[in-house]
Amino acid sequence: MDRVVLFLASGAHVGHVPVAPGTLGSLLALPLLVGIGYAGLPAWLVVAGIALASLGAMPICARAGRIYGQVDSPRIVLDEVCGMLIAGALVPPTVRSLAIAFAAFRFFDVVKVFPAGYLDRHLKNGIGVVADDLVAGIYAQLVVRLLT
Repeated sequence: MDRVVLFLASGAHVGHVPVAPGTLGSLLALPLLVGIGYAGLPAWLVVAGIALASLGAMPICARAGRIYGQVDSPRIVLDEVCGMLIAGALVPPTVRSLAIAFAAFRFFDVVKVFPAGYLDRHLKNGIGVVADDLVAGIYAQLVVRLLT
């Protein structure tokens, strides 16, 4: 079971790349966003799916952190995938909109605008690992909507 958890948490081992694993993990969401965008799913289903994925990511990230011996190990990139799904959800899956979503998400993920930084510092478990990325995704979604 630990192998499955690490596979999921590391984004199919993308998180083990020694340079910019969070950035590479964020890129994993792009094909998913294109597929969701072209599937023509109702908005409520997209939102519900991302919410369920994010909730499911929390215990996976928590367990991976225990296995790695580091709560928010850089090898854990599933949280970036969840945040990027929020950043690019429900917008046309064009190169422009997804590039803006990606750039804005990476900016907000690094800067950790309130309450992301607070959550990152104070919640030291799977919820904290994922929550700051969800906040970054929400901020990025707002940027995408403003610029597209």
